[in-house]
Amino acid sequence: MTRTDQPVRRRTTPKGKVLISGASIAGPALAYWLNRHGYAVTVVEKAGTIRSGGYPIDIRGTALDVVERMGLLPQLRDAHIDLRRITFLEGDGSEVTSLHPHAVTGGVAGHDLEVRRGDLTDALYTAVRDDVEFLFNDSVDSLEQTTDGIDVTFRGGGSRRFDMVFGADGMHSRTREMVFGPEDQFHRHLGYCFAIFTMRNALGLSHETVMWNAPGRAAAVYAVSDDDEVHAFLNFAQRDLPSGMFGDREAQQRLLTETFADAGWEIPSILAALREADDVFFDAVGQIRMPQWSRARVALVGDAAYAPSFLTGQGTSLALVGAYMLAGSLAERDHAAGFAAYEHATRAFVTLNQNLVGKGGATLFPTTAQALEERNDRLRKLSALPSPEPRPAHSALALPDFDDL
Repeated sequence: MTRTDQPVRRRTTPKGKVLISGASIAGPALAYWLNRHGYAVTVVEKAGTIRSGGYPIDIRGTALDVVERMGLLPQLRDAHIDLRRITFLEGDGSEVTSLHPHAVTGGVAGHDLEVRRGDLTDALYTAVRDDVEFLFNDSVDSLEQTTDGIDVTFRGGGSRRFDMVFGADGMHSRTREMVFGPEDQFHRHLGYCFAIFTMRNALGLSHETVMWNAPGRAAAVYAVSDDDEVHAFLNFAQRDLPSGMFGDREAQQRLLTETFADAGWEIPSILAALREADDVFFDAVGQIRMPQWSRARVALVGDAAYAPSFLTGQGTSLALVGAYMLAGSLAERDHAAGFAAYEHATRAFVTLNQNLVGKGGATLFPTTAQALEERNDRLRKLSALPSPEPRPAHSALALPDFDDL
């Protein structure tokens, strides 16, 4: 059932048949709005089901308006994890300062949301699962565009024709690679690599984050509740992308172990947990910057088109806003005009939020001893109270009301 406080105008004949690759955040959100605008939607996802669990993510500014229009805001407010403090530590484990997280992120207490990633994906999926087709354990093998449609061959077998295809399959998008070419022409490396995984809550943390820093290295433990498990995070400066590392779990562990081998505090315990964890996610910190988000009948949304990196804290919000804007731009337009309208209306907002990265790296992960001490001095001067005002970039786009709804 579509969850909304607005009546839905159903069409006996859909505007067209569309395929969305990816069922994380941008994909189900796009499916919801395209269905509202009268399209017959299929979502293909290589995983066996919607991925639950996961680390905390933020929903801020304009993205809050999107989830409110979907009727999901009350549910997500109930799921808000309310992190209460972030404690910064010196390399020897001594405390630098303890702050409300919003004093660092620019979020607004009582307004912005932080939820487990799985709580958001579950909410999005539940909102749309009865109205669109989901194909799990499958993915797109090939695309062939013609003048009047796209012929799609699936890796699980068979082929179908769609009017449009949307890549919502993440930063390392297979859809983007097939249509636009290799990732390296769009990937902007930001000089770090990171790993995130779960471990036992040996420190007894509750609704808080503890972050340890040394020049060019950082470790953090996130406790989103009183649970026995926490999310561990390791981040380190890496000038060049470590080629061949991303598909090799043992090589990742060796690199992380060597990088943090002489670190104190709880780092030895975190490295031990890394070796035992079965949910390690390792990647480079980077952005996707593209001159164009569409080609013929294929368009990209979310991280596939404009991953901003976790340094901005805006990846989820851009995915939600982008999905709304892309679907709405197609409400009363053909694919060519709709894709152009999507870029025209959304790109400035995306760029403004991607540019927040210039502050993120220097604030959280200084690479020299001097820069780290300067960062710590700035943190000590920050108010321990939550930020009273959001960062302007978070709400820089006012959502239009599309006529088709």
